[in-house]
Amino acid sequence: MNMMYSGGVPRLWNETIEEHRRAVNDAALDAFAALIGEHGLASVTMSQIASAAGIGRATLYKYFPDIESVLVAWHERQIARHLHLLEQARDAADGPAARLEAVLSAFALIQHEHQGHSPELPAVMLHRGGHVTAARHQLHALVSGLITACADADQIRSGVPAGELATYCLSALGAASSLPSEAAVRRLVAVTMAGLQPPPG
Repeated sequence: MNMMYSGGVPRLWNETIEEHRRAVNDAALDAFAALIGEHGLASVTMSQIASAAGIGRATLYKYFPDIESVLVAWHERQIARHLHLLEQARDAADGPAARLEAVLSAFALIQHEHQGHSPELPAVMLHRGGHVTAARHQLHALVSGLITACADADQIRSGVPAGELATYCLSALGAASSLPSEAAVRRLVAVTMAGLQPPPG
């Protein structure tokens, strides 16, 4: 007997399909990350990704047409996860200055922890779709908003636009990627925060 749904495809069915798609997507990206960690980006093939992910090649090609598209999707996921970590750090802190320091610390630690652990990513690939630019704008807006809140609470220097101070912070903390230890990262965050303080007198 044929079953007819007058209201279209049931919501539960749609949700199940979406969960399956996310699971396949995540499995492919996880496999890709593991393979580039073991063999390097240049040697990874679509067949290897499908095998490591436990999915068929035909299924993989439904999601990703080539290695470049897998790379971009993986990088987009990394960026989204990092932004989520920064938002969690912000929400866990209490007070404007504490929130700013928490976000800057989390950002610096991300920079430090990923030194040498990511594949060498062709710039032309990673800028496809503008996801890197969009993420940078989102990050800058996050830090600018926190700086504005600190300024409103008279907790940092006045007279310098929040956007400029955000650029200063992010540029300074980019150096965390080359520091030898987490202790050095914490010192860099402290120096950066000190640069936001009002001048003596």
